[in-house]
Amino acid sequence: MNAYTTEPANRSSPPLFNKKKYYQLTMEPIAVTMGCPVGIGPEILLSFFEGLEKRTKFPPVVLGDLAVLSQVAAQLNVQIEPVPWLPGQEIEPGSLPVMELSQLNAKKLHWGEPIQETSVAMADYIRHAVQHTLRGDFAAMVTCPISKKALNNAGIHFPGHTEMLAHLTETDKYLMMLAGSRLRVVLVTIHEPLAKIPELLTIHEIQECIRMTAHALQKDFAINNPRIAVAGLNPHSGEQGMFGQEEIEIIKPALEQYNFRGCNAEVSGPWPPDTIFYKAANGEFDAVVCMYHDQGLIPFKLLHFQDGVNVTLGLPIVRTSVDHGTAYDIAGQGKADSSSLRAAWQMAAEIAYNRTQQNRSLKKWVC
Repeated sequence: MNAYTTEPANRSSPPLFNKKKYYQLTMEPIAVTMGCPVGIGPEILLSFFEGLEKRTKFPPVVLGDLAVLSQVAAQLNVQIEPVPWLPGQEIEPGSLPVMELSQLNAKKLHWGEPIQETSVAMADYIRHAVQHTLRGDFAAMVTCPISKKALNNAGIHFPGHTEMLAHLTETDKYLMMLAGSRLRVVLVTIHEPLAKIPELLTIHEIQECIRMTAHALQKDFAINNPRIAVAGLNPHSGEQGMFGQEEIEIIKPALEQYNFRGCNAEVSGPWPPDTIFYKAANGEFDAVVCMYHDQGLIPFKLLHFQDGVNVTLGLPIVRTSVDHGTAYDIAGQGKADSSSLRAAWQMAAEIAYNRTQQNRSLKKWVC
């Protein structure tokens, strides 16, 4: 059995086997927040559910607004009906279950134009997803795109999803991983001005990033002996100090000290940023630790613009997200691609499954 299906391994089960009861007992729902109600969140959700297999071990449940989803379904002629759902209720295969957390006047909303009510609702979806996932109602949570500006307009002053989730889960140390089939990148610094990056880099922060990356690759992605490449900050990794001292004074010492800690991972670097992503994308490494946001996201989005997944490391819950924004300019037109949402749900299911297997086998990771 894998993470995405509940089909029993033995297909020659006796006639008394109650398949419906089997699905009920093994289903572990995954919360999917609707994101901004006037962004592309509602339509990618409908497209995602329309193409979803009826039987799945980790059925998605939308935390959002029934009226908005129903209106979008009618507008885009999607043949699936959103139905109300509460924790503990049976999930009917092939349905679109919605945990209703807002009752917006869908007819008065305008695509691409967030207002106070939509911004507050958008934040409520996130809060409830965290609360119910911590409580155990969901095996994981997946987030559709939000507007950072709208979030701040609702009086919630965080740079984005990641920082808000860390606050809600009381997590001090967290990291952003972008993951796809060919490339995984993890960021030492996240939403920071480029001019501030050199002063924010420390031996401790880089070592913590490596440790958390190794732990996630082992625990969440079932890679027992991960290979981690660490990118330099400057062109050519500083060219032995000609183009910068950070590699000599910070990054290399962090690696030298870290490699003696007995972690069951192969860590190397600092690698020149203009070559390491090519090596990683061709299978030489399981992840690349990057010094700043765009260093990792530019090559990642070049390869995984449609199917990339944002994974938050360090949280007490499993959280993945689409790797794109609200796309207000095309919202409500049926043009949005749900590939990233499907990939985010699949990865959340994979991580939840791997953690369950790890708990059952009582494995202890050294990182």
